[in-house]
Amino acid sequence: MHRFRSPARPRWEIFCQVVDNFGDIGVCWRLATDLARRGGGAVRLWVDEWEALRRICPAAAAVDERAGGSVQGVELRRWTSAFVPLVPGEIVVEAFACELPAAQLEAMAALRQAPLWINLEYLSAEAWVAGCHGMASPHPRLPLVKHFFFPGFDAGTGGLLREADLLARRDAWRARPEGRAAWLAARGIASGPDALRVSLFAYEQPELPALFDAWAGSGREMLVLVPESRVLGDVQRALGRERLQAGDRVVRGALTACVLPFTDQAGYDELLWACELNFVRGEDSFVRAQWAARPFVWQIYPQADAAHHDKLEAFLARYLQGLPAAEADALARFWRAWNGCAPDRATPAEAWPALAAALPGLDVHARRWCDVQAELPDLATALDTFCSHIAHAAR
Repeated sequence: MHRFRSPARPRWEIFCQVVDNFGDIGVCWRLATDLARRGGGAVRLWVDEWEALRRICPAAAAVDERAGGSVQGVELRRWTSAFVPLVPGEIVVEAFACELPAAQLEAMAALRQAPLWINLEYLSAEAWVAGCHGMASPHPRLPLVKHFFFPGFDAGTGGLLREADLLARRDAWRARPEGRAAWLAARGIASGPDALRVSLFAYEQPELPALFDAWAGSGREMLVLVPESRVLGDVQRALGRERLQAGDRVVRGALTACVLPFTDQAGYDELLWACELNFVRGEDSFVRAQWAARPFVWQIYPQADAAHHDKLEAFLARYLQGLPAAEADALARFWRAWNGCAPDRATPAEAWPALAAALPGLDVHARRWCDVQAELPDLATALDTFCSHIAHAAR
């Protein structure tokens, strides 16, 4: 008989390893807290990078890494090389191509009723995703079956992460009389009423100096809010500074750049809501920008053999539907330039004037896209429904 460490069996058990800096843990933390808030049973989250979790969820700093603890209804556990399984969850989720520890698989197989085993895949707009969503893969040795679950942008996939009250919270935040001005003032930042407020969360971007030069020479005030991230080194280079840190403010012509501290997820949502244009990266901020219903620029996570370019084009093909040709071309050209895959070798600085001119129409389109996506089941709901159907079929 297999022996497990306590505590008791949760309904959901999620395993996550850091691949894309904090992005993978960010998605898993959002999913775990969303499942816990919905009251669908206890949730346990295993992460391998405790410091990454602490930055995204500051309350995790009070949790003992060895003993674990609960934050926002989620049981947090450190995933180490010396992994010893607890009683496996009724539903075990391995996120983003991580591999469950051998001891976890053995523990799952030792149960009288094996858990539902879900492989939560990366988000993609590619056409093949719908055909692979829900596919089953039996383990070659153990009496376990893995099911693949793909987030996505249509009814044939698992949807996007969206808390039940997210859009209502966004609208209430924007409707506050003091609104954005109070949010900026609380951070010691001011801007004129006609300023274009931009959030810049990105990976490394070698073309940033030329874009900053274009912004500095713009006929419109540009307020660029830069939360601490991998792009900060390029911001320093663009502004001619040896070092920048949270709280620094640099003015050059029409451009004012402000460095913000790395924030928790709720704070990042408010940053997106406060801006008219959001530069985002990876998966988590990419999805949150869509729920912010504002124009955005996506920097996709680079992959070997430029496989990420296909994913970028697949999303553009969906997202640009319904846009007038000039606005669609402006957005696509800038995105490709920002990701280093423009067919005409355009730089972001060269592609910027057309994007700036297209922003009013892109704002309308972003709200329409958000509304359409919100009509689909969110990821937590779709995942819960999917698991319930599998469990019912197995009876």
